[in-house]
Amino acid sequence: DEVLKMVAEFDKRRKVVVDGLNRLPGVSCAIPKGAFYAFPSVAKSGLDETAFADTLLAEEHVAVVPGSAFGSEGYIRISFATSMANLEQALQRIAKALG
Repeated sequence: DEVLKMVAEFDKRRKVVVDGLNRLPGVSCAIPKGAFYAFPSVAKSGLDETAFADTLLAEEHVAVVPGSAFGSEGYIRISFATSMANLEQALQRIAKALG
């Protein structure tokens, strides 16, 4: 029962993150099929993935990993293994950074 609850909770978090990312200008995100990471493209944001990640950390205190660390330029990796409140706040801060 506990495993099913956790799977359902991560599914909710995944949907919130993916939907939120897809609403942001210059960002597009496919639905991840496993794990607890989203891997959105930020190629149309006007920043490369490293500048995007650096800006988020410095200006909005949101930590993401540039996709180039995984061999995928133009993408970032963001975890949704945190509370829904943290995820919603992070999405608001990312939107603010994109201005």
